[in-house]
Amino acid sequence: MAKIVKSSESSELVESSGERLSGKELGTAVVTTDAFPNPGLPPHRQRVTDTDPRRLARAARIVGWLFYLSIAGSVFTIFAYMFFPIEDGDTTSLRLSTLYIGLGSAFALLAIGVAAVHWGKAVMADKEGVDERHPVRGTQETRERAIEIFKEADEESGFSRRSLIRNGMIGAFIAFPLPAIALFRGLAPMEVDPNNELKHTFWKEGLRLTRDPTGVPIKASDMTIGSSVHVIPEGLVDLPEHEKLDAKAKAAVLLVRLKPEDLNWTSDKRKSWSYDGIVAYSKICTHVGCPVALYEQQTHHLLCPCHQSQFDISNECAVIFGPAARPLPQLPITVDAEGYLVARSDFDQPVGPSFWEREK
Repeated sequence: MAKIVKSSESSELVESSGERLSGKELGTAVVTTDAFPNPGLPPHRQRVTDTDPRRLARAARIVGWLFYLSIAGSVFTIFAYMFFPIEDGDTTSLRLSTLYIGLGSAFALLAIGVAAVHWGKAVMADKEGVDERHPVRGTQETRERAIEIFKEADEESGFSRRSLIRNGMIGAFIAFPLPAIALFRGLAPMEVDPNNELKHTFWKEGLRLTRDPTGVPIKASDMTIGSSVHVIPEGLVDLPEHEKLDAKAKAAVLLVRLKPEDLNWTSDKRKSWSYDGIVAYSKICTHVGCPVALYEQQTHHLLCPCHQSQFDISNECAVIFGPAARPLPQLPITVDAEGYLVARSDFDQPVGPSFWEREK
């Protein structure tokens, strides 16, 4: 029952009877309430597997076999990758490979999830418990009790005792990542050396620099100080679509014009790779290959939008911030007899991420 105790000016106790108190009385009163009784836990409702040992054994077998079905799904995914390869230009092979790999991976993961849920609902011990939490480090007795709880949990879950479930679960978790490892084989061409594949691009001596995506050639006089243009090699737009995308992924370049006196060179060789303050650098970030295309005109910095690596164009695109490990490769350029910007050669080093094996 609620009680109202007036301030120290009066020791009178007034039992609450539903009357509305005035503002003055509320301001000088202290309200106390009796503690609610602990309702306790509801009666425990036993499951079928708690009362029938045969049902419990059957549930344990189902959980174990679900884990083994997950292993089968992972193995199927690997075989689907091996026996249903994607052929160039064949959309049917692409659909079949994607379908079978997706079904195998989904089935493997679904079986693990269903097994875990069924294990918890039908096999593990089903009883309520209350954990008393302590704000500070527990006593030695409490810590020893915690170890006992872990042992009890192991016993209740049956992890150590039920070998079918344990071995099936371990096998499923080992097998599930294997398809991903197999799929990694397709990230780089298998018939060529990745180092050489990235070292040679569509660029070669005499190719004009053209605007991306129109393919219109660029004259040096078109470039004003502070301007930046996305460029691709001459002739790239005429390639078949799948070849064009592959070539562009390696040959994309950012063309920028600075004041010649703002450019700092470590060698005369690199200085000859520019023309009247115009420089060309690969757009492929040396971290993980994102397109570096955000140019800050005042600072001469290039920013990669993926992981915020920054490169200084005025200092040979050296890395000044972020996870990138090396400068952006520079494309040597000059002008032809008509004043168009042309490449002097291909890049002198592989483009793209630094995790590829490289020659010293």
